[in-house]
Amino acid sequence: MSPMSRFVPLLCCLLLAGGCGVERTARVPDAAAAVPSTSAESGPAVSTPTVFRLPSDFAAWQQSPVVAPDAAVLAVPGVSIGRFQGLDAVLVETPLATAAVSLVGGQLLSWVPAGQEDVFWLSPLRAELPTPIRGGAPVCWPYFSRHGQGNDVPSHGFVRTLPWTLVSAAREDDGTVLLELAPPALQGLALGLRMQLRIGRQLEQRLVTTNNGSEPVRYTEALHNYFHVADVDAVRIEGLAGRTFLDKNDGGNAHVQQGEWTLHDPRDPGRSDRLFADAGGRYSLVDPKLGRRIDVSVEGGRTAVVWNPGEAAAARMADVGPHWRGFVCLEAANAGPDLVELAPGQTHVLVQRIAVAPLD
Repeated sequence: MSPMSRFVPLLCCLLLAGGCGVERTARVPDAAAAVPSTSAESGPAVSTPTVFRLPSDFAAWQQSPVVAPDAAVLAVPGVSIGRFQGLDAVLVETPLATAAVSLVGGQLLSWVPAGQEDVFWLSPLRAELPTPIRGGAPVCWPYFSRHGQGNDVPSHGFVRTLPWTLVSAAREDDGTVLLELAPPALQGLALGLRMQLRIGRQLEQRLVTTNNGSEPVRYTEALHNYFHVADVDAVRIEGLAGRTFLDKNDGGNAHVQQGEWTLHDPRDPGRSDRLFADAGGRYSLVDPKLGRRIDVSVEGGRTAVVWNPGEAAAARMADVGPHWRGFVCLEAANAGPDLVELAPGQTHVLVQRIAVAPLD
């Protein structure tokens, strides 16, 4: 029996249930070894994710207002605090690019390289806070979906609806802006999180997770990118052909991606909810109608998720509705079987780098 055939059933169960610079290297289990076994030669069994309890101060933080950063943090040309589509945000404006990062959820809302259209999609039907913001690049942490969690915790983790703090800002000689933001430390949660952004001609985003506790922790995470496209029916994603994915629209069953991803897969056309484990980390979103490609490279993240609800499901989503054609989610993640295991004191970094180029 091949390694792939042995771990597919476990991957299905995991889905339905729910380099980079590091100080000490965290372990991301090998997907091919992610099979329970008593044989020493077959490698270790896949660990189950840590079950997180709702922090006792979560509701209080969710109702807390955002706090403006110290004046010294904002003493950087091109960086300010303002409003972006009705949301309190860190605003960046330089000759290289403009960007907006929400102070609720630490969510990148917009990045517009000079001369380009926005790389990200933000729903024009966004619900009022504290409903999670639909669009941009939501931070799903310390778990993706409800992977391994109960129904007493919010989907996609704790930090999407909490106020974040702008910790620092700087500007490099070429005009690239560096930002660091962090959510509040939550009671009973051993993990700490920082997010670092480099905003310029290209975008770099890092999720830096540290285990501040005394016990190992296993978690999942994602940068849930909503990329702006002219028409999702006309785009393709390169880099996933031939890879095995778990299809949430098919009960978590495993399939092999036939050719480059499009929304017209004859097996299940018109929608996508696919989790690619051990996905390779190099993807390109090709948009002929906008005449551009969005190249995504990932370090410290083994999973790719591709999602668009399609017309029927979008009609039932108040904050998507008829606008489903305007985006596709291509997510940098550690999810499904790709858990991150952190020993006490360890740090793990998930990095995505995004660049935009015209089509030849």
